[in-house]
Amino acid sequence: MVEATPSPTRKRADARRNAETLLDAAAAAFVTGGVAVPVREIAAVAGVGVGTIYRHFPTRADLIVAVYRHQVDACAAAGPELLARTESAHAALASWIDLFVDFLVTKHGLAEALQSTDPTFEALHSYFLDNLVPVCADIVDAAARAGEIRSDVRPIDLMRAVGNLCIGAGSDTQYDARRMVGVLVAGLRVQPGR
Repeated sequence: MVEATPSPTRKRADARRNAETLLDAAAAAFVTGGVAVPVREIAAVAGVGVGTIYRHFPTRADLIVAVYRHQVDACAAAGPELLARTESAHAALASWIDLFVDFLVTKHGLAEALQSTDPTFEALHSYFLDNLVPVCADIVDAAARAGEIRSDVRPIDLMRAVGNLCIGAGSDTQYDARRMVGVLVAGLRVQPGR
């Protein structure tokens, strides 16, 4: 009996899942150990050999870029999903901002790498802006159209404010970035009768 070979579509789906598992493992390792965490630790978390990581990402910079893009893509994809399944646009905005906080707080070590002179990182800031600002804008616009938040909220300003509130999370264990961002998002709401 001849064994059937997997279809190209199935192979691509499996490869995509494996890459996502590897990127999620690398992201988790970066949170606990920074971007200089040994590749063998990432491989162990992902359940793959070190060679598999190097086959996909020949340099540490390639891995860092892939993790960063993967996290940006996940945050961007969540926006439309949240708008479609959440009871209100403000609730979708609050949930998306919560994911954005996770992205910002968990990119431990990435900021230093992104500020290096390595040309591999040059396009990442644009990638971030090009993919996340439009998603934030769609949700902010939906919430403003629904009369749930102020109409003068600029998405880029909101994202900068959230980013600034997240800065203290890495240096002060008593600081609760998520709580402060929650105060900010609650403050966007339009008060009844005003």
